[in-house]
Amino acid sequence: MLRGKKVALVTGGSSGIGLAAVNALHEAGVTVYETSRRDIALPNAVHLPGDVTDTHAMERVVKAVLEKEGRIDILVCCAGFGISGAVEFTELEAAKKQLNVNFFGVVNAVKAVLPAMREQKSGRIVVVSSVAGAISIPFQTYYSASKAALNAYVAALRNELRPYGVTLTAVMPGDIATGFTDAREKSPAGDEIYGGRIARSVSRMEHDERTGMAPAVAGRYIRKMALRKSVPPASSIGFSYKALVMLARLLPARLVNRVVYLLYAK
Repeated sequence: MLRGKKVALVTGGSSGIGLAAVNALHEAGVTVYETSRRDIALPNAVHLPGDVTDTHAMERVVKAVLEKEGRIDILVCCAGFGISGAVEFTELEAAKKQLNVNFFGVVNAVKAVLPAMREQKSGRIVVVSSVAGAISIPFQTYYSASKAALNAYVAALRNELRPYGVTLTAVMPGDIATGFTDAREKSPAGDEIYGGRIARSVSRMEHDERTGMAPAVAGRYIRKMALRKSVPPASSIGFSYKALVMLARLLPARLVNRVVYLLYAK
């Protein structure tokens, strides 16, 4: 990546972790462009309206940044949302929407920016995944699946792009106190059949989120991953989550799955 002032594009940067990333990058002297469906002005970024699920919209956003700046050094993919409910009772359209935003939204943004990054022979792509992508959460199955897909996507694409100087990393936050919790699309369907376990699981998760780390912490970590010389395929934010993910890799899968059951599905 070039020395000097860099240019970043952040998707979903109008609130939550995305907004924290925008502010953190701006503080580091990066020229920041932000795209989201909310047509609002941001003090630390140039807002470009766009929907990550719209391939052509992402192409227009990237074209606008390139016309103004001539390059894009950093892409941060933050756009996403969550659904919850039992798989048995989740409408297929809701599941498809979850994957369309969380996974294919990243795909659209990355595909739009890759030609320019490959041509300039440099670029850093930071994809916001989740600890749920490494440790799947019951009753948030489709959310977990969307984040696990991102981890696999990043790991594979890193090797496709290695000869061109374009590097990717997946950042896996744990519980963050943002508007994400209130925006979750919750389905209580089947909760009586499941013995109230759906409501208990989601309530436990929401408590953990509301008492979680401040989004600014995640924003600064994303900035570090965006600007450092080399990055791993995936990493978690904070010692406790790093340790949790490491234990999940080292311990028998049956034991890890049992512990998750006791925490979020019993």
